[in-house]
Amino acid sequence: MECKAINISEKLSLFSDHWSPKVIARMNDYHLKLVKFQGDFVWHAHKETDEVFLVLEGEMTIHFRDKDVAVKKGELFVIPKGTEHKTSAKVECHAMLIEPEGTVNTGEIQDAKTAPVDSWL
Repeated sequence: MECKAINISEKLSLFSDHWSPKVIARMNDYHLKLVKFQGDFVWHAHKETDEVFLVLEGEMTIHFRDKDVAVKKGELFVIPKGTEHKTSAKVECHAMLIEPEGTVNTGEIQDAKTAPVDSWL
């Protein structure tokens, strides 16, 4: 076990690609991931797990079929498992995701924005 604090700003400076979450830590069977994004993602759901977004910089919108939820810097939102959603950001947003190891960013949908699973920084 490495006993060292993780500098989130430093980790964010190591990549620029959008929609490609990077694992920075593991807690039990969960991964803590950093992601940068701008524009619209794809409609998808995660059948087996909730998904947590913690906005570190900027603002994002989580779209549901019946409403939109704005999530600003310093706020978090839990998307219940099985809930269809898509995310978007007008300007680049930086967020932390907390989800089980092996979670595919697009759920069961295969798309150009489907990222490699469990890509570590």
